[in-house]
Amino acid sequence: MTVSMAQLSPPTVDVHESFLAAMAEFQAEGRGYLEDRSMIGSEIRTYGRSWSSPEVFTEYVRWLRAQALESSTRPNGWVPSTTLWWVDGVHFLGRIAIRHWLNAHLRRLGGHIGYDVRPSARRLGHATAMLHAALPVAHELGIEQALITCDEDNVASRKVIERNGGVFENKIDNKLRFWTPALQPDDPANPRSAGQERHA
Repeated sequence: MTVSMAQLSPPTVDVHESFLAAMAEFQAEGRGYLEDRSMIGSEIRTYGRSWSSPEVFTEYVRWLRAQALESSTRPNGWVPSTTLWWVDGVHFLGRIAIRHWLNAHLRRLGGHIGYDVRPSARRLGHATAMLHAALPVAHELGIEQALITCDEDNVASRKVIERNGGVFENKIDNKLRFWTPALQPDDPANPRSAGQERHA
């Protein structure tokens, strides 16, 4: 699937078949075990045995969308988050979650934004394009500078963050922490974009 055809979408039942194939790819690389603390890992443990049911998948999509609501019930320690899927038609390629605000753990290690691209779609530019498309959404949620982190040895993820304007701040434990402007330089609304005067 080409990057040019992919776009962000709210979670949708339209990609059910492709989503299941993507989750199988994540599981094949070791995601979903108890030590996997990622969102995908948690959801594989919760839904992995029943996702194939259209009814269960519909409820999962409904639950995922509801996590953006301040009033929604969520696991202890989770904050409201907007999840978007990176899709090309009915093909699920990846996902990105934008946390609306930071608690102590997220400020230290997790950050505002987390993302995953399915293994078979990696190294094609999808992560960079997906993050670029999601940053204006973060801005609409009131985030001016998004904290994004990655593992110290994850060179590919570091490059994705830096290509989107991420500025390295420091390292905590094995996490590299970057602050990324939610409006990109080429966004007409950004006062630093070409042809616009920057105001203090």
